Amino acid sequence: MLISNAYAQTAGAASQDPTGGLMGFLPLILMFVVAWFLMIRPQMKKAKEQQKMISELQKGDEIITQGGIAGRIAKVGENYLSVEVAEAKDGPVVMSIQKNAVSALLPKGTLKNL
Repeated sequence: MLISNAYAQTAGAASQDPTGGLMGFLPLILMFVVAWFLMIRPQMKKAKEQQKMISELQKGDEIITQGGIAGRIAKVGENYLSVEVAEAKDGPVVMSIQKNAVSALLPKGTLKNL
């Protein structure tokens, strides 16, 4: 005949190392741990600090929005702030912005120097 016989290997040869499956997942687990400590954890910490800063905003604080607008808080609502951004002949120019749009809290007196 032209076709040779093919024989199966013995079952004992495949399972010589019982930890082989776990060692295959070790690099994947290690990459996840490194990603957690280098990217996810610092981002969560920064978001927590941002939420704390937003919850502590009060009238008279000087802020900068994510769009780069600097102003002084005139009124604090539940979800919105009224921010004085300039002085006009009729009185201050007031804008309403969402609390989440605040990017930084400035030290007192910063707006006078701008």
